Amino acid sequence: MSKQSRRREALLYHAKPRPGKIQVVPTKKYASQRDLSLAYSPGVAEPCLEIDKDVENVYKYTNKGNLVAVISNGTAVLGLGNIGPEASKPVMEGKGLLFKIFADIDVFDIEIDTEDIDSFIETVKNIAPTFGGINLEDIKAPEAFEIERRLKEELQIPVMHDDQHGTAIISAAALLNALELAEKDISKVKIVISGAGAAAVSCTRLYKAFGAKTEHIVMLDSKGVIRTDRNDLSEEKKEFATSRKIDTLDEAMKDADVFVGLSIADIVTPKMLKSMAPHPIVFAMANPNPEIAYNEAVKTRNDLIMATGRSDHPNQVNNVLGFPFIFRGALDVRATKINEAMKMAAVKALAALAKEPVPEQVNIAYGETKLNFGRDYIIPKPFDPRLIATVPPAVAKAAIESGVALSPIKDWDKYEDELYERMGSDNKIIKLLLDRARSNPKKVVFAEADHLDVLKAAQIVYEEGVALPILLGRKDVIKELMHELEFEADIEIIDPKLDEQTEQRNVYAQKYWERRKRNGVTLFDAKRLMRERNYYAAMMVNLGDADAMVSGYARSYPTVVRPVLETIGKFDGVDKVATTNLMLTGRGPLFISDTSININPTAKELANIAQMTNYTVKMFGLNPVIAMISYANFGSSKDPQAAKVREAVSLLHHSNPDMIVDGEIQADFALNATMLKNKFPFSKLAGQKVNALVFPNLDAANSNYKMLKEQKGIESIGPIMLGMKKPVHIFQLGASVEEMVNMTAIAVVDAQQKEKHEKDKKNRHP
Repeated sequence: MSKQSRRREALLYHAKPRPGKIQVVPTKKYASQRDLSLAYSPGVAEPCLEIDKDVENVYKYTNKGNLVAVISNGTAVLGLGNIGPEASKPVMEGKGLLFKIFADIDVFDIEIDTEDIDSFIETVKNIAPTFGGINLEDIKAPEAFEIERRLKEELQIPVMHDDQHGTAIISAAALLNALELAEKDISKVKIVISGAGAAAVSCTRLYKAFGAKTEHIVMLDSKGVIRTDRNDLSEEKKEFATSRKIDTLDEAMKDADVFVGLSIADIVTPKMLKSMAPHPIVFAMANPNPEIAYNEAVKTRNDLIMATGRSDHPNQVNNVLGFPFIFRGALDVRATKINEAMKMAAVKALAALAKEPVPEQVNIAYGETKLNFGRDYIIPKPFDPRLIATVPPAVAKAAIESGVALSPIKDWDKYEDELYERMGSDNKIIKLLLDRARSNPKKVVFAEADHLDVLKAAQIVYEEGVALPILLGRKDVIKELMHELEFEADIEIIDPKLDEQTEQRNVYAQKYWERRKRNGVTLFDAKRLMRERNYYAAMMVNLGDADAMVSGYARSYPTVVRPVLETIGKFDGVDKVATTNLMLTGRGPLFISDTSININPTAKELANIAQMTNYTVKMFGLNPVIAMISYANFGSSKDPQAAKVREAVSLLHHSNPDMIVDGEIQADFALNATMLKNKFPFSKLAGQKVNALVFPNLDAANSNYKMLKEQKGIESIGPIMLGMKKPVHIFQLGASVEEMVNMTAIAVVDAQQKEKHEKDKKNRHP
């Protein structure tokens, strides 16, 4: 993507459809006059009076206990420097978004127009009664140190400057595990710290808390080694000044065990790396480019353990592993501060989690065969779903044990369940899907590439590394649109109707005719059909000239389904293809089947739809829990429609006893775990969280998914084709660019799965 194109896309993202990235959403009913009289006057007086009697009731009657202020004065924003409070607001909104999606914490971002320390502190103190915690952000050093110190002393709520402590906590967890793998003692290793800002100081202090010795540490700033004989040192730098007679990074690196970079790109040379001790540990965390390039470093030393701040290399030191979960634990016990014990508990929890067996969902999301604790996996991945139930309890327990918790947790099992429930609104599955597609992108045919939105989707998946597009349509139109979009890439463009495609059309026509000649198709018909892009695209996939196909933006569903069914056909053992829609809901991902194809399936067909849904849910790295939906519950009706569903369940229990599937059951019981367990404790679904619904007919499935997708806060991905022999996926008519990007990622993942299936089959039957 060109710099200009990226700039335009970023500005559009922040400006449309409404400016900004976060909003305030009501949590109570407000439809009736009664609701409003309770929400405001006169009903609101009652909680006010209760809080007046006891100020601690503010946690009972308001959102204070789940509300964090992200506060900055814009003096040290990312790599942009002192750009001021207004210009820092997009970053603070982004931080608020991360708090919400990773730990379900609400945020007000607050930008303060002052660089005066006393004025800044006074402002924060004056607004503190609103909040359960304060996250300081992007404040320049050395002012940041004093601001945080004084606010921690003067406020009775958690305060943390994430720029200092976030990197410290994550990198400390990585360091503990790296030292274990290198079989080195933290009290004996020589550590070089490049950088002396807020993050570097906090990192070094935390390493010392875990046993690193001051006399073994060398810190450098922009002027060189921080030595005791320098007279230009701040109080923070004096803490790490060395008396050793060394002046340069080159000298400091000789025989060092650990290098921690929080400075600038490319300051570490291969020569320096070679001078380090055996089994060196290098955390090159300058962003966007590390102190030494990852590929160059691992080529230079094969005994190296390396981490960076980048997501495209192993061992990413990412603050999102820390701050949402640390505040979550602190808020949940109403901690008065975030102390050293809580930070160290977070470090230990993260380090321990990296040693646990990794869920298949995480392996799939990151395109790994199997992540195992080792040199390329010393800290958990940011989208590991276990983080929410691992780090907050550790932080909360440390708060209780260190005496700063005002509301200790009594039932830890219940607390863990509540933490998982909080993440029901988690739509990170899209991120996981895109990451998995990027791990092994495939060639995808866009059969309607001469439509602007389709071409936009193709551009995004190409530039994001999700897929390798092949563009079908009117070549002149596509080229003109590509110029308009600044889509500059060497991509194959095919117009099936042009004479230049005659030879290829004839090859595809011959193959198609051989397949369909006993279905009334002549060779002349086949040649005519190959001029149509959906037939042509399907034959490309069928013969391996492409890995997957997407279409349907400009044509009705049946007109696209017909060519692919005639051309590609069904997967072995599948009687009828079907579709499922992935709904991203407040309770988590929910698959709905069959939303587009089978009008009134038989019991056997319903069972097949459930089996195909089961396969697809697993493709997303989730454990399928499938409810077979009816208007009746477990034999309460003898009507043929209910009996059909009951028979399908019986077939599944007999043929697939390991599947977690049951019914017939009403939708509310399927989705309400408490109701289900109380009323039907015998069901296979009892005690499980249902994530897939198979409906008895097309009317029910289609109506329900379309009703859901129009509800605020619910997104739909699909319909996802089930049971096709090759990866073909069909857009909804007039789909958005985002929907087409997501569907393309599904097509890539589907191609990855089918490729793996074929390899496994060959290995079983060589």
